[in-house]
Amino acid sequence: MRQIPYTNNRYQTPEDAASFFGKLLPSVSFYTNFMAQIYKSAQMAKKGAYTDEEWRLSSFRVMEALERTGLSISISGAEHLRDIGSACVIVGNHVSMMDTVILPGIVAQEIPLTFIIKKSLMEYPVFKHVMRSRNPIALGRTNAREDLKTVMVEGKKRLEEGISIMVFPQTTRGTAFDPKQFNSIGIKLAQRAGVPVVPLALKTDAWTNGKLIKDLGRIHPEVSAHFAFGSPIHIEGKGKAEHQQVIDFIAGKLKKWQSE
Repeated sequence: MRQIPYTNNRYQTPEDAASFFGKLLPSVSFYTNFMAQIYKSAQMAKKGAYTDEEWRLSSFRVMEALERTGLSISISGAEHLRDIGSACVIVGNHVSMMDTVILPGIVAQEIPLTFIIKKSLMEYPVFKHVMRSRNPIALGRTNAREDLKTVMVEGKKRLEEGISIMVFPQTTRGTAFDPKQFNSIGIKLAQRAGVPVVPLALKTDAWTNGKLIKDLGRIHPEVSAHFAFGSPIHIEGKGKAEHQQVIDFIAGKLKKWQSE
């Protein structure tokens, strides 16, 4: 079974992972592999054959395609998911499309997972078949009160079924982390369901936004990517202190990575 090979609970892209073609034309090399993988996954999803394991494997293959461009990826803290013993709410900063396509390969290796997503993603050509098969919580983003109700009801249901939920509380993805734009919806959901929160810090700006299609920007392999999970946080009271803990974890990791 192909899995992310951790050493002392850490993963770092091997030095020999890059290919000649990947380094020569990183974006062309990556998107050739990425689009082929999306098409294959969509075909399986249409047939009802796109299982949790196939989702994990396809995400893992996309990660390998990124590494073949010369991009270095580090992962730490996955043992917190492995040892948690229950479903959880993972709360992270949303930086790029890389988050959405690589996290399943990391998280689903440890625990069952789904996402809170924009409802519009359920209508993307080809990609929609993959997203629908994952039983996500889809939000319209036009009525905040209705969206909150959907998250609380549908999220609690998924968590009770043992499925953890990935939450990006920012209003939009971006390289800048602004705590004022980082709402507490993940904390509220965890509190309601009685499950822990796992903070997640992301630095994935090597995958940039595109000019014509936002999700398909250039790949910059010279910019390292980082995924770091923190220790589970159990919610007490209204969760204000726990929300600040998540913010502090993310801000601290970003500061460390930016100084390296």
